[in-house]
Amino acid sequence: MKRIKYRKVRKVQPNYYEYTGVYNNEPVEMQLFVYDENGYKEYQKVPLDIIHKECNNHVDSQSIRWLNIHGLHDVELIKQIGEMLHVESFIIGDILNTSRRTRIEELGNDVLFFSVKSALPEEEEGNISTEQISFLLKDNLIISFQEKKSDYFSHIRERIRTGTGVVRKKKNDYLLYLMLDAIMENFFINIEKYEDRIERLSLQAKTDHRADFIADIEKTKENLNFLKRSITPLREALFNIKNDEEEQDYETINKTTYTFFSRLHQKSLELLDQIEYDMNSLDSASNFYYSAQGQRMNEIMKMLTIFSVIFMPMTFVVGVYGMNFDNIPELHYQNGYYYALGVMVTLAIIMVIYFKRKKWF
Repeated sequence: MKRIKYRKVRKVQPNYYEYTGVYNNEPVEMQLFVYDENGYKEYQKVPLDIIHKECNNHVDSQSIRWLNIHGLHDVELIKQIGEMLHVESFIIGDILNTSRRTRIEELGNDVLFFSVKSALPEEEEGNISTEQISFLLKDNLIISFQEKKSDYFSHIRERIRTGTGVVRKKKNDYLLYLMLDAIMENFFINIEKYEDRIERLSLQAKTDHRADFIADIEKTKENLNFLKRSITPLREALFNIKNDEEEQDYETINKTTYTFFSRLHQKSLELLDQIEYDMNSLDSASNFYYSAQGQRMNEIMKMLTIFSVIFMPMTFVVGVYGMNFDNIPELHYQNGYYYALGVMVTLAIIMVIYFKRKKWF
C-alpha cells in the first residue's frame, strides 16, 4: 500500500513552521466565494490583498466568505493567512503538519478549527493514500486548506453559483457540513470499489490455488484498515459535536445546524460498519481458501494412502518370492509366475471393492 512518508526529524521551535506532506510540487492556488441569499462573487487565483480586503469588508459583513486554498508547501502564505485571522501559531503548525490526527477544536468563542483526513482516488489498483484537509471558521468566513487540487467540492461551488438548495441561505457552519459530507461521500466511493474487489476475491477463493492469493487478501485488508484509521477519529469528532447539541459548547456552530452534523456522525458509523463487514468477508474468503487447501491436501493424501495400501500386499508377495531360498516349492511350478500375478491382482481387486463399500473414495 502506498503510504505518505513523513520526515522523522522536525524542528520543534514554537514559531517554526514546516509542511510535512509530500505534495511539494503542487501549484498554490486560492479561490474566494463571497455570497448571500441574493447573489455571489467568485474570484479565481485570487491574490492575498483581495482576500484581505474582502475579509475586512464591514459594509458587506453579512455575506459568507469561503476561501479555498490548494497547496500547503508555501509556508509563508499560510502563515500570513493565519496572522490575518489572528489564529494561534500552533494551529498554523497543525495545518502544515499533515501527520496530525483528525480533531476539532474551538479557540475562544470565535474560531473553530477542524482537521480531517480524506481518501485520495487510487492511482493504481491496490494503492491508497490520504490527504489532510483543514478548516478554519471565524465570523462569516470559512477557509479550507487542501494539500492538492481535487474535485471534492465542485458540486458545492455549483450550488453556490446557481443558488441550488439552501447553501446561500445558511451560514458558514452549513458550508462546513457540506464539505465534510463530500469528504465522507468520497470514502463511500473508495469503499464501493473495494467491495467489487472483495467480491472477486471471494469467488477466487473457491477456484484459485495460487500461493499469492492470500497476499492479495492481506493487501486489501491492510488498505481497509488504513481507511478505518482515517474514519474513526472523524467519527469521534462528529460524536463530540452531536453530544454538545444541548450545551452548545461550539459557539461557531448554530443550533439549527447540529442536526446535519448528527447525520454525518451516522454516516461515519455506516462507513465503519461497512468496512467491518468487508473485513469479515475477507476473513471468510481466506478461511475458505485455507479450508479448501487443507481438504485438497487431504484428498491427495487419501489417494496416495489408498494406492500404498493396494500395492502393499503385492509388495509382500514379491518380497516372499524374492528371497533366495532353494526350497520354495512354487519356484518350480511351470505357471508359478502367473499364479503369483493372479494372487496379486486378486488382492488388489478385493481391496478396491472393500474401499468402495467403505466409501473411502
